[in-house]
Amino acid sequence: MIKKIILPIAVITLLSSCGVDAEPKDLTTDIINNPITASDEAASEDELPFFEFVEEIKDFGTITQGESVSMTFRFKNVGKSNLIISSAQGSCGCTVPEWPKEPIAPGAEGTIDVTFNSTGKQGLQNKTITLVANTIPNTKVIAIKGEVLAPETK
Repeated sequence: MIKKIILPIAVITLLSSCGVDAEPKDLTTDIINNPITASDEAASEDELPFFEFVEEIKDFGTITQGESVSMTFRFKNVGKSNLIISSAQGSCGCTVPEWPKEPIAPGAEGTIDVTFNSTGKQGLQNKTITLVANTIPNTKVIAIKGEVLAPETK
């Protein structure tokens, strides 16, 4: 009896959900402007944006487990078009990057702020941050390193 009721309800639900438009209408790719495309008029790499970091690896030294430390990576767009960073991802949840959401003009500078939370960590740490941008290659990896000491017990 229950099977006779549940089956028609499941079929009706499935059929009524098929008409839903799953594609967002306001999502575009206009923000990423990479002049090198599959078209016949591919731009040269000289016209693209390019990262130039002051430091690509930062050492936060020695901290005690449970502390958080923040670092700032400074960079300059040494390319010939706007640099757009579409995402930045830490190698684990303990490493959180913040990046500029607006385009970085040629010759302009920007910063990537990274916060590392050492809760649950111990020993030497080497964490990476992967930036995805309209550059060639489209990823750039920066890193932080240091040592986390276990808190002293009494």
